[in-house]
Amino acid sequence: MTGDPGNHSGAPDGARRTRPFVVRAWAFLVDGLAGLGTAMIGALMAIICADILVRNLMGGSLPLVSELGALALVMIVYLQLATTVRHDRLVRSDLLIGAVGARAPRLRLVIESFFDLVGLAVIGILAWSTVSILERDMQVGQYIGVTGVLILPTWPFRALILLGLVVATLQFLFQFVHRIRVLAAGAERAP
Repeated sequence: MTGDPGNHSGAPDGARRTRPFVVRAWAFLVDGLAGLGTAMIGALMAIICADILVRNLMGGSLPLVSELGALALVMIVYLQLATTVRHDRLVRSDLLIGAVGARAPRLRLVIESFFDLVGLAVIGILAWSTVSILERDMQVGQYIGVTGVLILPTWPFRALILLGLVVATLQFLFQFVHRIRVLAAGAERAP
């Protein structure tokens, strides 16, 4: 969550120490998931390169490469979504927001709050729909691959997708609440 981690509200000393720890722990979780996604990009690239070598040298292919690649790409995107939101890297019209912010900082906060609210709703709906997919995969024993050659269950991939969606939803929520608090406090600048 972006913003000043300091406590200027006159809260007790314990609250001053807890808030920065909570903010740092949240940042560690969000950026840690992005790091995991980045490591998975490297692993996926290695698998694809190995498959290319096997195809060219032996005339065959490695099992699961296409199925694993499809699931891994979706998983990587959702693992890195929360950090994208946290660092304001989502695609949006920064030209418009910047121009508005230069002349009317409070209006900029309203626009960014609305953006966070819409993101919260959309990603929250995606997370909610992923729960039923994960439950089905676990109940049915869904897997990818060829029976007798190599198979992998799909539920760990779906669980990581759900984790990424939940964390991104919470990140949108935290940013929305923070901006509403700044608006309510009458701040003249965006955090």
